[in-house]
Amino acid sequence: MTAKPLQRTLGLVQTDPALSVLRLAVQYASPDALLDDETLDIMYERVEDGVLSALAPAAVWQELARGLMMPMPSGMFGALYASDALSVVLPEVAALFGVPQIADDPLQVDIGQHTLRVLDEAALSDAPLAVRFAALVMNIGKADSPPEHLPVHYRHVDRGTPRIQALCERLGVSQECRDLALLAIAECERVHRVTEMRAGPVALMLERLGAFTQPGRFAQFMTLCACDYGAYPGRITQNYPKAKLLRTALRACEGVSADNAETLREARAMAIAAALRSERWADR
Repeated sequence: MTAKPLQRTLGLVQTDPALSVLRLAVQYASPDALLDDETLDIMYERVEDGVLSALAPAAVWQELARGLMMPMPSGMFGALYASDALSVVLPEVAALFGVPQIADDPLQVDIGQHTLRVLDEAALSDAPLAVRFAALVMNIGKADSPPEHLPVHYRHVDRGTPRIQALCERLGVSQECRDLALLAIAECERVHRVTEMRAGPVALMLERLGAFTQPGRFAQFMTLCACDYGAYPGRITQNYPKAKLLRTALRACEGVSADNAETLREARAMAIAAALRSERWADR
């Protein structure tokens, strides 16, 4: 199986051995690239030689970010995983492969493979780097969920949040990328479960997501949620139903104002309830 000229592969290794593994992997982040055995062997040998330990974290992030912004990021991360390089540069992500997560049909998916599909959905959506980075790391709290609970992942947010913070600190990831990733780990699955039955929680969710104060970040977050939804078998990113619900609710709040935060929340809940034809609050 041939994908890239071996001459170019050897040139990359000889020119910059410290970065060779990552730069070889980036080659496979395009739809027309297939990972050939010769290149994979070279990458694996470089990993075994310990060349990655010599890389400055900033240089690692530069190459990862470049691969994330390619047309098919899964190719890069698949190559890194196959060569054991991912366990060195991003052990938090490598640990997701082989871990099951509940789905529709089939009933379970491999979280590592699902993450690769989310990355490609983000690329198809021409998503910015912050969205793609959040897609890469938002599940890292699920790597060590208790086996007796699988494929459900209780308290993964508690485990994953400090891991994202530490990973961003280690690699020098931008605040924009970090903030969206932290929002994603806390809220993405909640968005997947949101319903129009109670308008009050919808209003509070929009507030937590920054929909009223940070519309750009809210738009990025909704792109991420749609990509995560579309990465499951049988689903389509463009038909993400929760996006329509939340955008309808957000439009209903336009022009709503009040003298204090509590009154504002009540007014927003009332406006959303009217738009969604639902109740305002549960047990109130």
